[in-house]
Amino acid sequence: MGRKVLLIGLDAAPPELVFKKFRKNLPNVSFLMQNGAYGRLRSTHPPITIPAWASMVTGKNPGKLGMYGFRHRKRGTYNDFYIVSSRSVKEPAIWDILGRHGLKSIVVSVPPGYPPKEINGLWISCFITPGPEKQYTYPNELKMEIEKYFGKYIFDVEFRTEKRKKLLKELYMMTEQHFNIIEFLLKEKKWNFFMFVEIGVDRVQHAFWKFFDKNHHLYQPGNEFESVIPEYYEYIDERVGRLLKLVDDETIVIIASDHGAKRMKGAFVINEWLAEQGYLEFKKEPEPGTDLAKANINWDRTIAWGWGGYYARVFINIKNREPNGIIDPKDYEDVREQLIEDFKKIKDPEGRHMDNKVYKPEDLFPIMKGDPPDLFVYFDNLYWRSAGTVGYGTFYLPENDKGPDDAVHDWDGILIIYDPQETIERKKFDLVNIFDVAPTILDLFGIPTPNDMDGHSLFEV
Repeated sequence: MGRKVLLIGLDAAPPELVFKKFRKNLPNVSFLMQNGAYGRLRSTHPPITIPAWASMVTGKNPGKLGMYGFRHRKRGTYNDFYIVSSRSVKEPAIWDILGRHGLKSIVVSVPPGYPPKEINGLWISCFITPGPEKQYTYPNELKMEIEKYFGKYIFDVEFRTEKRKKLLKELYMMTEQHFNIIEFLLKEKKWNFFMFVEIGVDRVQHAFWKFFDKNHHLYQPGNEFESVIPEYYEYIDERVGRLLKLVDDETIVIIASDHGAKRMKGAFVINEWLAEQGYLEFKKEPEPGTDLAKANINWDRTIAWGWGGYYARVFINIKNREPNGIIDPKDYEDVREQLIEDFKKIKDPEGRHMDNKVYKPEDLFPIMKGDPPDLFVYFDNLYWRSAGTVGYGTFYLPENDKGPDDAVHDWDGILIIYDPQETIERKKFDLVNIFDVAPTILDLFGIPTPNDMDGHSLFEV
């Protein structure tokens, strides 16, 4: 059948852990690094699961994809939003291009993967799937086969919970099932390209980071969950080792993550800050923890508002765009510039400078489809989340406002490429761009990079 490519996706795996802190306890991943090429993989703006995986598999930036996060504001509204899905990805992915060349792909849990797409091969959808009662495979009969041998597919776990022992048990159940299914598909089905994403890596970090990171402000020495994250990585490594034994010397193995992770310093209450600065007006003071959509806002006197998340999306209340818009379009740029200036002046609770990064979307993306915000804001270069709720009487929360969450996203994920036939030079890459992954995989199959991709093959001469 010729050369094959297996891409193992580890959602949110950071280079600081895989390449450094945990490496000596990850013999299989370390073997791939030592005998292949590896390096840091720079994520998208924003460095979020969706759109980062979509950018990786299409070689296109989020502007071209029209995807700036998991949810997007509906035009002409203040609070209505829509959730992205597999249908939101209009650009051809790796498997679409390979399919045109008669090559078969197996795609498992690659976000955004629901509803399942018809491809030349097999498809199992991802964590955004509403539940196993839905049709989550292509072809349809694959679902029956999966459930016959492995039970109902476990798409995700509830990771924002204080019931961490229960979570840990569910996390291993999910991960074990996923890898068992991967092994089955690797052995029993025909494929040229196989890609799966394990979301459990992201979940274990969000739920347990403060227990192992001595620099986390909530870390407690000797706690019962101190070894959870390193032990989970060791389990992942063991399962990777089992996969390596199932593939032959024709198979090039890639490990990649969509972004990195690091400790969370806290959540910045963006809308209370905007209110204090005169950009937003409440008709009456909200109760603590009130969603902005339920707060009593005077839109006739509000200039801007923001969304919560690992980064902030800021929207400006423009005449003829918003229902009660007050900013004349000719003043739009002046308002944005003032907001940028004010965001960059914000200090942390101790009065220290916060390394806030603020961007206009058109400065990041020459082409902008979909519904981008007016500004992207990364508080303290992503160390602080943006809290979307209000009513606290402070700008700073020591924890996430939407349930326990100990980690935030970081700019760099990982990329490891190993060829058992040693056609790939052993080396450590300089910083690689996430847009380079799709062209590189196509190159490994001898397929030229399409002109409209934003990356290039890492093996181009």
